[in-house]
Amino acid sequence: MYTRILVAVDGSHTSRRAFDAALTLAATPGAVLQPFYVIENTPLYFEAPGYDPSVLRGQLVEQGNELAAELGQTMRERGVAGELVTAEASSLDDVPTLVLKAADTFGADLVVMGTHGRRGFQRLILGSVAERCVRQSTLPVLLIPSAASHEDEAKTGGTTD
Repeated sequence: MYTRILVAVDGSHTSRRAFDAALTLAATPGAVLQPFYVIENTPLYFEAPGYDPSVLRGQLVEQGNELAAELGQTMRERGVAGELVTAEASSLDDVPTLVLKAADTFGADLVVMGTHGRRGFQRLILGSVAERCVRQSTLPVLLIPSAASHEDEAKTGGTTD
């Protein structure tokens, strides 16, 4: 089975589902789980008057710190080894590139990611980090669809939020 699992997290409900799936897989003896968070301070608004990119970057760094604490606690409670690692996207290294580099550096034998399942125009405009990772990866990538949470809600009759 997989013993070195990297899971991409961003704080979204979809990435939390991916983390839960990766945590379940990493519960086997000897497995190590590495949550991976990217600080993506897109320079889209850098030229806008009054825009201070350090504010957004600071919020993203804080979110990463909060995720590290929360996910680390969950991993300790489940007896899973590992810790969250962060990286910062740039014009040279975008999110998919950083995820795959992190997997290589970690020596991962599996990458786990959430996917929103966008189609058509939305996918064209927004792109897909998960799709690019699948296409460029040399190792298995497990995609956890956001729709899975809706199926769980239907089965239990409640919400998962």
